[in-house]
Amino acid sequence: MRFESDGHLKLYQWSQGWQVIADVLHLDVCAYPTDCGEYGICSNGQCSCPSGVNGSIYIRLIDDRKSNLGCSSVNPLSCQSMQDRGLLPAHVVSYFSYAYGAANFRGIDEESCKQACLKNCSCRAALFQYSGNVSDGNCFLPLQLFSLQNNQPSTSHYNSSAYIKVQNIVVSPASNNTKKRDVGIGVSIGIIGAVLIASLIGGMIIRYVWRKRSTEEEEDDFQQVPGMPTRFAFEELKLATENFSKKLGEGGFGTVYQGKIGDEKVAVKRLDGVGQGKREFLAEVETIGSIHHTNLVRLIGFCAEKSHRLLVYEYMCNGSVDRWIFSKGQHSTLNWHMKRKIIVDIAKGLSYLHEECRQRIAHLDIKPQNILLDDRFNAKVSDFGLSKLIDRDQEQVMTRMRGTPGYLAPEWLTSIITEKVDIYSFGVVIIEIVCGRKNLDYSQPEESVHLISLLQLEDIIDAHSDTKLHAKEATEMIKLALWCLQRDSNKRPSMSTVVKVLEGARNVETDLDYNFFANTPIMPRNRDHYDYHLAASPAPPASLLSGPR
Repeated sequence: MRFESDGHLKLYQWSQGWQVIADVLHLDVCAYPTDCGEYGICSNGQCSCPSGVNGSIYIRLIDDRKSNLGCSSVNPLSCQSMQDRGLLPAHVVSYFSYAYGAANFRGIDEESCKQACLKNCSCRAALFQYSGNVSDGNCFLPLQLFSLQNNQPSTSHYNSSAYIKVQNIVVSPASNNTKKRDVGIGVSIGIIGAVLIASLIGGMIIRYVWRKRSTEEEEDDFQQVPGMPTRFAFEELKLATENFSKKLGEGGFGTVYQGKIGDEKVAVKRLDGVGQGKREFLAEVETIGSIHHTNLVRLIGFCAEKSHRLLVYEYMCNGSVDRWIFSKGQHSTLNWHMKRKIIVDIAKGLSYLHEECRQRIAHLDIKPQNILLDDRFNAKVSDFGLSKLIDRDQEQVMTRMRGTPGYLAPEWLTSIITEKVDIYSFGVVIIEIVCGRKNLDYSQPEESVHLISLLQLEDIIDAHSDTKLHAKEATEMIKLALWCLQRDSNKRPSMSTVVKVLEGARNVETDLDYNFFANTPIMPRNRDHYDYHLAASPAPPASLLSGPR
Protein backbone atom coordinates (compact mmCIF):
# COMPACT_ATOMS: atom_id res chain seq x y z
CA MET A 1 0.00 0.00 0.00
CA ARG A 2 1.35 3.43 -0.93
CA PHE A 3 0.19 6.96 -0.19
CA GLU A 4 0.58 8.76 -3.51
CA SER A 5 1.61 12.39 -4.03
CA ASP A 6 -1.90 13.22 -5.29
CA GLY A 7 -3.45 12.13 -1.98
CA HIS A 8 -4.76 8.74 -3.14
CA LEU A 9 -4.00 5.66 -1.05
CA LYS A 10 -3.47 2.79 -3.48
CA LEU A 11 -3.11 -0.94 -2.95
CA TYR A 12 -0.61 -2.75 -5.15
CA GLN A 13 -0.09 -6.41 -6.01
CA TRP A 14 2.97 -8.01 -7.55
CA SER A 15 2.39 -9.78 -10.84
CA GLN A 16 5.43 -9.44 -13.09
CA GLY A 17 5.59 -5.90 -11.74
CA TRP A 18 3.54 -3.84 -9.29
CA GLN A 19 -0.09 -3.44 -10.39
CA VAL A 20 -2.72 -1.16 -8.79
CA ILE A 21 -5.65 -3.28 -7.60
CA ALA A 22 -7.54 -0.79 -5.43
CA ASP A 23 -7.89 2.88 -4.55
CA VAL A 24 -8.47 2.54 -0.81
CA LEU A 25 -9.78 6.01 -0.02
CA HIS A 26 -13.17 7.07 -1.38
CA LEU A 27 -13.39 10.77 -0.69
CA ASP A 28 -15.81 13.37 -1.94
CA VAL A 29 -14.87 15.63 -4.82
CA CYS A 30 -12.45 18.37 -3.64
CA ALA A 31 -11.42 16.31 -0.58
CA TYR A 32 -8.07 15.15 -1.98
CA PRO A 33 -5.10 17.40 -1.10
CA THR A 34 -4.05 18.08 -4.71
CA ASP A 35 -7.35 18.13 -6.64
CA CYS A 36 -6.60 21.69 -7.77
CA GLY A 37 -2.84 21.68 -7.34
CA GLU A 38 -0.95 24.06 -5.08
CA TYR A 39 -2.75 27.26 -4.04
CA GLY A 40 -5.89 26.21 -5.98
CA ILE A 41 -9.40 26.50 -4.54
CA CYS A 42 -11.76 23.61 -5.33
CA SER A 43 -15.53 24.20 -5.51
CA ASN A 44 -17.78 21.38 -6.76
CA GLY A 45 -14.90 19.97 -8.75
CA GLN A 46 -14.05 23.32 -10.37
CA CYS A 47 -10.67 24.95 -9.72
CA SER A 48 -9.77 28.62 -9.36
CA CYS A 49 -7.08 30.80 -7.77
CA PRO A 50 -7.47 33.09 -4.73
CA SER A 51 -8.76 36.53 -5.72
CA GLY A 52 -6.49 39.56 -5.64
CA VAL A 53 -6.80 42.74 -3.61
CA ASN A 54 -8.15 45.95 -5.17
CA GLY A 55 -7.82 44.46 -8.64
CA SER A 56 -4.20 43.33 -8.14
CA ILE A 57 -3.32 39.75 -9.02
CA TYR A 58 -0.84 38.02 -6.73
CA ILE A 59 -1.64 34.39 -7.58
CA ARG A 60 -2.52 33.08 -11.03
CA LEU A 61 -3.18 29.79 -12.80
CA ILE A 62 -0.13 27.87 -13.97
CA ASP A 63 -2.02 26.92 -17.15
CA ASP A 64 -5.22 28.74 -18.14
CA ARG A 65 -6.43 25.67 -20.00
CA LYS A 66 -5.72 23.22 -17.18
CA SER A 67 -6.94 24.77 -13.95
CA ASN A 68 -6.41 21.52 -12.04
CA LEU A 69 -2.62 22.02 -12.31
CA GLY A 70 -2.91 24.69 -9.62
CA CYS A 71 -1.73 28.24 -9.15
CA SER A 72 1.55 30.02 -8.47
CA SER A 73 2.66 33.33 -7.00
CA VAL A 74 3.24 36.14 -9.47
CA ASN A 75 6.18 37.34 -7.36
CA PRO A 76 8.27 34.52 -5.78
CA LEU A 77 8.58 34.68 -1.99
CA SER A 78 11.95 35.83 -0.69
CA CYS A 79 13.35 35.65 2.83
CA GLN A 80 15.57 38.60 1.95
CA SER A 81 12.51 40.87 1.52
CA MET A 82 10.28 39.80 4.39
CA GLN A 83 9.18 43.40 4.96
CA ASP A 84 7.47 43.31 1.56
CA ARG A 85 5.39 40.26 2.40
CA GLY A 86 1.68 40.35 3.09
CA LEU A 87 -1.27 38.00 3.49
CA LEU A 88 -3.90 37.54 0.80
CA PRO A 89 -7.26 36.64 2.42
CA ALA A 90 -9.40 33.76 1.16
CA HIS A 91 -12.53 33.58 3.30
CA VAL A 92 -14.81 30.60 3.95
CA VAL A 93 -12.32 28.01 2.72
CA SER A 94 -11.23 24.78 4.36
CA TYR A 95 -8.15 22.54 4.21
CA PHE A 96 -7.74 18.77 4.19
CA SER A 97 -5.48 18.66 7.28
CA TYR A 98 -8.29 20.01 9.50
CA ALA A 99 -9.68 16.49 9.63
CA TYR A 100 -6.51 15.26 11.32
CA GLY A 101 -6.17 18.05 13.89
CA ALA A 102 -2.53 18.80 13.01
CA ALA A 103 -2.65 22.40 14.26
CA ASN A 104 0.53 24.32 15.06
CA PHE A 105 -1.23 26.46 17.68
CA ARG A 106 -4.47 25.97 19.58
CA GLY A 107 -6.57 28.41 21.55
CA ILE A 108 -5.29 31.55 19.83
CA ASP A 109 -6.97 34.39 17.95
CA GLU A 110 -6.94 35.00 14.21
CA GLU A 111 -4.56 37.97 14.26
CA SER A 112 -1.95 36.05 16.29
CA CYS A 113 -2.16 33.20 13.79
CA LYS A 114 -1.52 35.62 10.90
CA GLN A 115 1.44 37.24 12.65
CA ALA A 116 2.99 33.83 13.40
CA CYS A 117 3.02 33.07 9.67
CA LEU A 118 4.46 36.46 8.70
CA LYS A 119 7.34 36.02 11.15
CA ASN A 120 8.25 32.55 9.86
CA CYS A 121 10.07 32.52 6.53
CA SER A 122 9.04 28.93 5.78
CA CYS A 123 5.31 29.45 6.33
CA ARG A 124 3.20 29.63 3.14
CA ALA A 125 -0.18 30.50 4.65
CA ALA A 126 -2.01 31.08 7.93
CA LEU A 127 -5.03 28.78 8.07
CA PHE A 128 -7.44 29.66 10.89
CA GLN A 129 -10.31 27.49 12.09
CA TYR A 130 -12.74 28.11 14.94
CA SER A 131 -16.15 26.92 16.11
CA GLY A 132 -17.81 29.57 18.25
CA ASN A 133 -15.31 32.03 19.64
CA VAL A 134 -13.02 33.71 17.07
CA SER A 135 -10.48 34.30 19.85
CA ASP A 136 -10.22 30.59 20.59
CA GLY A 137 -9.27 28.86 17.37
CA ASN A 138 -6.77 26.51 15.76
CA CYS A 139 -3.90 27.85 13.67
CA PHE A 140 -2.29 25.82 10.87
CA LEU A 141 0.98 27.04 9.28
CA PRO A 142 1.71 24.78 6.28
CA LEU A 143 5.15 24.84 4.68
CA GLN A 144 3.59 23.91 1.35
CA LEU A 145 0.03 24.92 0.47
CA PHE A 146 -1.98 22.29 -1.36
CA SER A 147 -5.58 22.65 -2.58
CA LEU A 148 -8.09 24.59 -0.55
CA GLN A 149 -11.81 23.92 -0.75
CA ASN A 150 -14.95 25.94 -0.10
CA ASN A 151 -16.21 25.52 3.44
CA GLN A 152 -19.88 25.21 4.39
CA PRO A 153 -20.08 25.98 8.13
CA SER A 154 -23.61 24.57 8.32
CA THR A 155 -22.31 21.09 7.50
CA SER A 156 -18.70 21.27 8.72
CA HIS A 157 -19.72 22.95 12.03
CA TYR A 158 -16.73 25.27 12.01
CA ASN A 159 -15.67 28.58 10.46
CA SER A 160 -12.39 28.90 8.60
CA SER A 161 -10.33 31.30 6.52
CA ALA A 162 -6.96 31.20 4.77
CA TYR A 163 -4.40 33.99 4.61
CA ILE A 164 -1.92 33.21 1.85
CA LYS A 165 1.56 34.73 2.00
CA VAL A 166 2.45 36.79 -1.07
CA GLN A 167 5.29 39.10 -2.03
CA ASN A 168 5.02 42.84 -2.71
CA ILE A 169 1.41 43.10 -1.57
CA VAL A 170 -0.01 46.62 -1.44
CA VAL A 171 -3.40 47.27 0.08
CA SER A 172 -4.74 50.78 -0.42
CA PRO A 173 -6.85 52.26 2.41
CA ALA A 174 -10.56 52.63 1.70
CA SER A 175 -11.87 56.11 1.12
CA ASN A 176 -13.95 57.61 3.89
CA ASN A 177 -15.87 59.97 1.64
CA THR A 178 -18.44 57.74 -0.05
CA LYS A 179 -20.05 60.59 -1.96
CA LYS A 180 -16.79 61.56 -3.65
CA ARG A 181 -16.15 57.91 -4.35
CA ASP A 182 -19.51 57.51 -6.09
CA VAL A 183 -18.90 60.59 -8.20
CA GLY A 184 -15.43 59.30 -9.06
CA ILE A 185 -16.89 55.99 -10.14
CA GLY A 186 -19.32 57.70 -12.47
CA VAL A 187 -16.62 59.82 -14.07
CA SER A 188 -14.32 56.81 -14.34
CA ILE A 189 -16.95 54.77 -16.17
CA GLY A 190 -17.34 57.51 -18.74
CA ILE A 191 -13.61 57.82 -19.29
CA ILE A 192 -13.12 54.07 -19.44
CA GLY A 193 -15.86 53.73 -22.04
CA ALA A 194 -14.19 56.38 -24.21
CA VAL A 195 -10.73 54.89 -24.20
CA LEU A 196 -11.46 51.16 -23.82
CA ILE A 197 -10.36 50.08 -27.28
CA ALA A 198 -7.23 52.23 -27.21
CA SER A 199 -6.36 50.89 -23.76
CA LEU A 200 -6.68 47.29 -24.85
CA ILE A 201 -4.40 47.78 -27.82
CA GLY A 202 -1.92 49.87 -25.84
CA GLY A 203 -1.98 47.39 -22.97
CA MET A 204 -0.99 44.53 -25.22
CA ILE A 205 1.98 46.50 -26.55
CA ILE A 206 3.08 47.65 -23.08
CA ARG A 207 2.80 44.14 -21.65
CA TYR A 208 5.04 42.77 -24.37
CA VAL A 209 7.65 45.49 -23.84
CA TRP A 210 7.46 45.16 -20.02
CA ARG A 211 7.96 41.40 -20.08
CA LYS A 212 10.90 41.73 -22.45
CA ARG A 213 12.49 44.46 -20.31
CA SER A 214 11.88 42.55 -17.05
CA THR A 215 13.63 39.50 -18.43
CA GLU A 216 16.60 41.59 -19.54
CA GLU A 217 16.80 43.40 -16.18
CA GLU A 218 16.64 40.08 -14.32
CA GLU A 219 19.53 38.77 -16.39
CA ASP A 220 21.52 41.96 -15.73
CA ASP A 221 21.02 41.65 -11.95
CA PHE A 222 23.48 38.76 -11.90
CA GLN A 223 26.20 40.93 -13.35
CA GLN A 224 25.74 43.76 -10.84
CA VAL A 225 26.20 41.92 -7.55
CA PRO A 226 29.75 42.49 -6.19
CA GLY A 227 31.72 39.55 -4.86
CA MET A 228 29.69 36.98 -6.79
CA PRO A 229 31.21 33.71 -7.97
CA THR A 230 31.90 33.54 -11.70
CA ARG A 231 28.83 33.33 -13.87
CA PHE A 232 29.09 30.85 -16.74
CA ALA A 233 26.94 30.50 -19.82
CA PHE A 234 25.26 27.13 -20.22
CA GLU A 235 27.15 26.48 -23.44
CA GLU A 236 30.46 27.11 -21.64
CA LEU A 237 29.68 24.43 -19.06
CA LYS A 238 28.36 22.10 -21.73
CA LEU A 239 31.72 22.42 -23.49
CA ALA A 240 33.71 22.18 -20.22
CA THR A 241 32.01 18.87 -19.35
CA GLU A 242 32.15 17.48 -22.90
CA ASN A 243 28.37 17.62 -23.12
CA PHE A 244 27.97 16.31 -19.56
CA SER A 245 29.54 12.98 -20.46
CA LYS A 246 31.71 12.25 -17.39
CA LYS A 247 29.40 11.56 -14.49
CA LEU A 248 30.97 11.70 -11.03
CA GLY A 249 27.86 10.99 -9.00
CA GLU A 250 24.15 11.48 -8.60
CA GLY A 251 22.14 12.75 -5.63
CA GLY A 252 18.64 13.73 -4.64
CA PHE A 253 18.82 17.14 -6.29
CA GLY A 254 20.94 16.60 -9.38
CA THR A 255 23.87 14.99 -11.11
CA VAL A 256 27.56 15.92 -10.81
CA TYR A 257 29.86 15.87 -13.84
CA GLN A 258 33.62 16.25 -14.21
CA GLY A 259 34.77 19.19 -16.28
CA LYS A 260 37.72 21.42 -17.05
CA ILE A 261 37.79 25.22 -17.21
CA GLY A 262 41.14 26.41 -18.48
CA ASP A 263 43.72 24.27 -16.68
CA GLU A 264 41.54 23.67 -13.62
CA LYS A 265 39.46 20.56 -13.11
CA VAL A 266 35.98 21.27 -11.77
CA ALA A 267 32.86 19.43 -10.65
CA VAL A 268 29.65 20.73 -12.24
CA LYS A 269 26.39 19.99 -10.48
CA ARG A 270 23.29 20.19 -12.65
CA LEU A 271 20.31 20.77 -10.39
CA ASP A 272 17.03 19.02 -11.13
CA GLY A 273 13.59 20.20 -10.04
CA VAL A 274 14.84 23.09 -7.91
CA GLY A 275 11.72 25.10 -8.76
CA GLN A 276 13.35 28.46 -8.12
CA GLY A 277 13.13 31.77 -9.88
CA LYS A 278 16.37 33.42 -10.95
CA ARG A 279 16.30 36.01 -8.18
CA GLU A 280 15.80 33.33 -5.54
CA PHE A 281 18.64 31.27 -6.97
CA LEU A 282 20.90 34.34 -7.10
CA ALA A 283 20.29 35.11 -3.42
CA GLU A 284 21.31 31.58 -2.44
CA VAL A 285 24.37 31.56 -4.71
CA GLU A 286 25.43 34.87 -3.17
CA THR A 287 25.23 33.27 0.29
CA ILE A 288 27.19 30.18 -0.77
CA GLY A 289 29.79 32.30 -2.55
CA SER A 290 30.52 34.26 0.62
CA ILE A 291 31.36 31.11 2.60
CA HIS A 292 35.03 30.11 2.72
CA HIS A 293 36.53 27.41 4.95
CA THR A 294 39.25 24.85 4.46
CA ASN A 295 36.80 22.04 5.25
CA LEU A 296 34.06 23.16 2.86
CA VAL A 297 34.14 22.49 -0.88
CA ARG A 298 34.70 25.84 -2.66
CA LEU A 299 32.04 27.22 -5.01
CA ILE A 300 33.76 28.52 -8.14
CA GLY A 301 30.79 29.65 -10.19
CA PHE A 302 27.24 29.07 -11.32
CA CYS A 303 24.88 29.17 -14.29
CA ALA A 304 21.31 30.52 -14.30
CA GLU A 305 20.22 30.62 -17.91
CA LYS A 306 16.58 30.06 -18.83
CA SER A 307 15.60 26.89 -16.95
CA HIS A 308 19.20 25.78 -16.35
CA ARG A 309 20.56 25.86 -12.78
CA LEU A 310 24.14 24.68 -12.33
CA LEU A 311 26.81 25.04 -9.64
CA VAL A 312 30.54 24.75 -10.33
CA TYR A 313 32.71 23.43 -7.47
CA GLU A 314 36.38 22.66 -7.02
CA TYR A 315 37.28 19.14 -8.10
CA MET A 316 38.11 16.63 -5.33
CA CYS A 317 40.26 13.92 -6.87
CA ASN A 318 39.76 11.24 -4.22
CA GLY A 319 35.99 11.30 -4.42
CA SER A 320 33.60 10.78 -1.53
CA VAL A 321 34.30 9.10 1.80
CA ASP A 322 31.78 6.28 1.23
CA ARG A 323 33.99 4.85 -1.52
CA TRP A 324 36.81 4.40 0.98
CA ILE A 325 35.00 3.18 4.08
CA PHE A 326 32.41 0.84 2.51
CA SER A 327 34.59 -0.74 -0.17
CA LYS A 328 36.48 -3.67 1.36
CA GLY A 329 39.18 -3.51 -1.29
CA GLN A 330 40.35 -0.06 -0.13
CA HIS A 331 40.28 -0.55 3.63
CA SER A 332 44.07 -0.81 3.84
CA THR A 333 44.38 2.75 2.44
CA LEU A 334 42.43 4.48 5.22
CA ASN A 335 44.25 3.75 8.45
CA TRP A 336 42.93 4.82 11.84
CA HIS A 337 44.75 8.16 11.85
CA MET A 338 43.27 9.05 8.46
CA LYS A 339 39.79 8.07 9.60
CA ARG A 340 40.15 10.14 12.73
CA LYS A 341 41.33 13.15 10.73
CA ILE A 342 38.35 12.85 8.39
CA ILE A 343 36.00 12.93 11.40
CA VAL A 344 37.79 16.03 12.77
CA ASP A 345 37.61 17.76 9.37
CA ILE A 346 33.87 17.13 9.09
CA ALA A 347 33.31 18.51 12.59
CA LYS A 348 35.26 21.70 11.81
CA GLY A 349 33.35 22.28 8.58
CA LEU A 350 29.98 21.87 10.30
CA SER A 351 31.07 24.03 13.23
CA TYR A 352 31.78 26.84 10.75
CA LEU A 353 28.36 26.48 9.09
CA HIS A 354 26.48 26.34 12.39
CA GLU A 355 28.31 28.94 14.45
CA GLU A 356 30.63 31.17 12.45
CA CYS A 357 28.50 32.35 9.52
CA ARG A 358 26.26 35.43 9.59
CA GLN A 359 23.29 33.06 9.45
CA ARG A 360 23.33 29.57 10.89
CA ILE A 361 23.34 27.10 8.02
CA ALA A 362 21.81 23.70 8.57
CA HIS A 363 23.30 21.32 6.01
CA LEU A 364 20.44 18.75 6.13
CA ASP A 365 22.36 16.16 4.10
CA ILE A 366 25.31 14.93 6.17
CA LYS A 367 26.40 11.48 5.00
CA PRO A 368 29.65 9.94 3.68
CA GLN A 369 28.57 10.56 0.06
CA ASN A 370 28.65 14.31 0.75
CA ILE A 371 32.11 14.34 2.34
CA LEU A 372 34.79 14.69 -0.36
CA LEU A 373 38.55 14.05 -0.17
CA ASP A 374 41.29 16.05 -1.88
CA ASP A 375 44.68 14.73 -3.03
CA ARG A 376 45.97 14.72 0.57
CA PHE A 377 42.84 13.10 1.95
CA ASN A 378 41.69 16.29 3.64
CA ALA A 379 37.93 16.01 4.09
CA LYS A 380 35.58 18.76 2.91
CA VAL A 381 31.82 19.02 3.35
CA SER A 382 30.01 19.39 0.03
CA ASP A 383 26.41 20.19 -0.96
CA PHE A 384 26.11 22.69 1.90
CA GLY A 385 24.70 25.31 -0.47
CA LEU A 386 20.98 25.67 -1.00
CA SER A 387 20.39 24.16 2.44
CA LYS A 388 18.42 25.84 5.21
CA LEU A 389 19.41 29.28 6.47
CA ILE A 390 18.44 29.96 10.09
CA ASP A 391 18.48 33.51 11.43
CA ARG A 392 20.45 33.97 14.63
CA ASP A 393 17.30 35.05 16.50
CA GLN A 394 15.38 31.94 15.44
CA GLU A 395 15.39 29.03 17.86
CA GLN A 396 13.99 26.62 15.30
CA VAL A 397 12.46 26.51 11.83
CA MET A 398 9.78 24.55 10.05
CA THR A 399 10.75 22.78 6.85
CA ARG A 400 9.62 19.79 4.87
CA MET A 401 11.53 16.61 5.56
CA ARG A 402 14.56 16.00 3.42
CA GLY A 403 17.29 13.46 3.87
CA THR A 404 18.62 9.95 3.40
CA PRO A 405 17.45 6.74 5.07
CA GLY A 406 19.61 5.94 8.07
CA TYR A 407 20.62 9.54 8.84
CA LEU A 408 17.33 11.20 9.90
CA ALA A 409 17.02 12.64 13.40
CA PRO A 410 13.81 11.93 15.37
CA GLU A 411 12.61 15.58 15.27
CA TRP A 412 12.12 15.35 11.50
CA LEU A 413 8.76 13.73 12.31
CA THR A 414 7.58 17.15 13.54
CA SER A 415 9.14 19.12 10.63
CA ILE A 416 10.39 21.59 13.28
CA ILE A 417 14.16 21.37 13.28
CA THR A 418 17.38 23.12 14.25
CA GLU A 419 20.97 22.63 13.13
CA LYS A 420 21.07 19.78 15.69
CA VAL A 421 19.73 17.44 12.97
CA ASP A 422 23.20 17.72 11.38
CA ILE A 423 24.81 16.68 14.68
CA TYR A 424 22.66 13.56 14.77
CA SER A 425 23.70 12.70 11.21
CA PHE A 426 27.34 13.36 12.14
CA GLY A 427 26.98 10.81 14.93
CA VAL A 428 25.80 8.22 12.40
CA VAL A 429 28.75 9.03 10.11
CA ILE A 430 31.20 8.51 13.01
CA ILE A 431 29.75 5.04 13.64
CA GLU A 432 29.97 4.16 9.95
CA ILE A 433 33.61 5.31 9.64
CA VAL A 434 34.69 3.46 12.80
CA CYS A 435 32.77 0.28 11.93
CA GLY A 436 33.39 0.24 8.18
CA ARG A 437 29.80 -0.44 7.13
CA LYS A 438 26.57 1.40 6.39
CA ASN A 439 24.10 2.14 9.16
CA LEU A 440 21.27 0.66 7.07
CA ASP A 441 22.56 -2.36 5.17
CA TYR A 442 19.83 -4.59 3.74
CA SER A 443 22.41 -7.12 2.54
CA GLN A 444 22.95 -8.08 6.19
CA PRO A 445 20.82 -10.63 8.08
CA GLU A 446 17.55 -9.09 9.29
CA GLU A 447 18.75 -8.72 12.88
CA SER A 448 21.89 -6.88 11.70
CA VAL A 449 20.36 -4.49 9.13
CA HIS A 450 20.53 -1.52 11.53
CA LEU A 451 24.10 -0.97 12.64
CA ILE A 452 23.24 1.20 15.65
CA SER A 453 21.06 -1.55 17.08
CA LEU A 454 24.28 -3.59 17.33
CA LEU A 455 26.27 -1.01 19.30
CA GLN A 456 28.44 -2.98 21.67
CA LEU A 457 31.54 -0.86 21.26
CA GLU A 458 34.57 -3.09 20.56
CA ASP A 459 32.43 -5.85 19.02
CA ILE A 460 31.50 -3.73 16.01
CA ILE A 461 34.81 -1.94 15.37
CA ASP A 462 36.04 -2.40 11.80
CA ALA A 463 38.16 -5.54 11.75
CA HIS A 464 39.40 -4.97 8.18
CA SER A 465 41.79 -2.13 9.03
CA ASP A 466 44.14 -1.12 11.83
CA THR A 467 41.18 0.34 13.76
CA LYS A 468 41.30 -2.75 16.00
CA LEU A 469 44.82 -1.73 16.99
CA HIS A 470 43.39 1.56 18.28
CA ALA A 471 40.38 0.02 20.02
CA LYS A 472 40.55 2.38 23.00
CA GLU A 473 40.46 5.50 20.81
CA ALA A 474 37.77 3.95 18.63
CA THR A 475 35.67 3.22 21.71
CA GLU A 476 35.95 6.87 22.84
CA MET A 477 34.95 7.94 19.33
CA ILE A 478 31.83 5.78 19.52
CA LYS A 479 30.97 7.34 22.89
CA LEU A 480 31.16 10.75 21.21
CA ALA A 481 28.84 9.45 18.49
CA LEU A 482 26.35 8.28 21.14
CA TRP A 483 26.32 11.80 22.60
CA CYS A 484 25.50 13.16 19.12
CA LEU A 485 22.74 10.56 18.73
CA GLN A 486 20.69 11.65 21.74
CA ARG A 487 16.96 11.52 21.00
CA ASP A 488 16.43 14.89 22.71
CA SER A 489 18.18 17.41 20.43
CA ASN A 490 18.86 19.70 23.41
CA LYS A 491 21.09 16.99 24.92
CA ARG A 492 23.29 16.78 21.84
CA PRO A 493 26.53 18.80 21.90
CA SER A 494 27.15 21.76 19.62
CA MET A 495 29.63 21.18 16.82
CA SER A 496 32.17 23.50 18.48
CA THR A 497 31.92 21.28 21.58
CA VAL A 498 32.46 18.21 19.39
CA VAL A 499 35.64 19.82 18.00
CA LYS A 500 36.90 20.45 21.54
CA VAL A 501 36.33 16.79 22.44
CA LEU A 502 38.20 15.64 19.32
CA GLU A 503 41.08 17.99 20.15
CA GLY A 504 41.23 16.74 23.75
CA ALA A 505 40.05 20.01 25.31
CA ARG A 506 37.07 18.41 27.06
CA ASN A 507 35.51 15.05 27.82
CA VAL A 508 32.41 13.35 26.45
CA GLU A 509 29.24 13.80 28.50
CA THR A 510 28.67 10.74 30.66
CA ASP A 511 25.01 11.29 31.62
CA LEU A 512 23.54 9.99 28.36
CA ASP A 513 20.14 8.59 27.41
CA TYR A 514 20.78 5.29 25.63
CA ASN A 515 17.12 4.92 24.64
CA PHE A 516 17.53 6.85 21.41
CA PHE A 517 16.28 4.24 18.95
CA ALA A 518 12.50 4.83 19.16
CA ASN A 519 10.38 7.25 17.13
CA THR A 520 12.87 7.42 14.31
CA PRO A 521 11.90 8.15 10.69
CA ILE A 522 12.35 5.02 8.59
CA MET A 523 12.01 5.01 4.82
CA PRO A 524 11.60 2.31 2.17
CA ARG A 525 14.73 0.46 1.16
CA ASN A 526 14.32 1.50 -2.49
CA ARG A 527 14.68 5.21 -1.66
CA ASP A 528 18.22 6.62 -1.45
CA HIS A 529 17.13 10.21 -0.82
CA TYR A 530 14.10 11.95 0.59
CA ASP A 531 12.62 15.40 0.11
CA TYR A 532 8.91 15.39 0.85
CA HIS A 533 6.37 15.18 3.63
CA LEU A 534 6.40 11.83 5.44
CA ALA A 535 3.92 10.06 7.64
CA ALA A 536 6.25 7.68 9.43
CA SER A 537 5.89 4.84 11.87
CA PRO A 538 7.99 4.35 14.98
CA ALA A 539 11.17 2.50 14.11
CA PRO A 540 12.51 -0.77 15.43
CA PRO A 541 15.94 -0.51 17.10
CA ALA A 542 17.73 1.53 14.48
CA SER A 543 19.66 4.64 13.77
CA LEU A 544 18.65 7.53 12.26
CA LEU A 545 20.12 12.81 7.70
CA SER A 546 20.58 14.52 4.39
CA GLY A 547 19.04 18.96 -0.12
CA PRO A 548 20.40 21.03 -1.26
CA ARG A 549 21.96 19.89 -3.05
